[in-house]
Amino acid sequence: MSDKRYWLGFNIVPRIGPMRLRALLAFFGSLEAAWHADPSQLAATGLDRRALENLLHTRATISLDEEMEKVQRAGVQMLTWDDAVYPRLLREIDDAPPVLYVRGELQPADEFAIAIVGTRHATTYGREAAHQLAAELARRQITIISGLARGIDSEAHKAALQAGGRTIAVLGCGVDIIYPPENRVLAERIMASGALVSDYPLGTKPEAGNFPPRNRIISGLSLGTVVVEGDENSGALITARFALEQNREVFAVPGNVTYRHSSGTNRLIRDGEAKLIMSVDDILDELNLTMVSQQAEVREIAPENQTEALLLQHLSAEPTHVDDICRAVKLPIAEVTSALTLMELKGMVRQVGGMQYIVAHSGRRVGKGD
Repeated sequence: MSDKRYWLGFNIVPRIGPMRLRALLAFFGSLEAAWHADPSQLAATGLDRRALENLLHTRATISLDEEMEKVQRAGVQMLTWDDAVYPRLLREIDDAPPVLYVRGELQPADEFAIAIVGTRHATTYGREAAHQLAAELARRQITIISGLARGIDSEAHKAALQAGGRTIAVLGCGVDIIYPPENRVLAERIMASGALVSDYPLGTKPEAGNFPPRNRIISGLSLGTVVVEGDENSGALITARFALEQNREVFAVPGNVTYRHSSGTNRLIRDGEAKLIMSVDDILDELNLTMVSQQAEVREIAPENQTEALLLQHLSAEPTHVDDICRAVKLPIAEVTSALTLMELKGMVRQVGGMQYIVAHSGRRVGKGD
């Protein structure tokens, strides 16, 4: 395990994002070596002048030990790419944040997560739709992800908590700063039944430019994103675009065509970028989440094995009969059917009738770049 002080140090440096950090790791072999490298070596990795100047200035003016002490005193957990508990879904995206700051607790069950996002200027209809969806999903043991913003985001968090479920808020500032400030009590409740998460260092103010990039984390933590009211330029639509780029499902609640903040959601539906939803069952069926509690339990007791990996190689979005699967993998039918049954409980495959199986969506958009 590498020293987290150096992850923290690079996370503080402006203009050192995931791509540049990967380049530094590839060149030096460790972040410790990169932190102590001389300027000519750092320039050889492809850092531009501003990034190099930022790095040299930061490492000359901060104490890594003191910065780590700040994190520990704040009761914040710091996760990096090196940590096994770093969220699996988020790790899969191209620009996964190298460092996550967490107040509260992330759990394995949070892999079953849906994002619900929308406008800060929500109508009564929008609030009610967000509340109903979040509450019902939470009752089905699905974690609700949102951004703690006014309007739809806050409604989704509150509904999940009222239903006794888990919820995670992704912030556009440091996790030691609650924004908007009127959501302080809500944030405390979220930390007790989920977590506040950010990739911004402690003390980072909630500046406008921070929010669009953080939306990739909202969608990245989620199997799918539900948009409830949002105009064409809203943060909710940015989250939807990130979800599409990440090959995750997007859903939208249809809205009043005369209301500006329904224009974005209605366009997503019209253009085929989002699936229209009328109830929570539309989401559960599309993502094969109708048996979440059973899937979570089986994942705990029956981890993936070579048989499952072999079967997945011979399954796709097109139905394949169990006899054809047996011939392809050259395994006894009893072993194949037993494995497929467990895989269906885990949400990895689906039986679509007549002993035919397909790969379950598991949050991925089949047929769009696959």
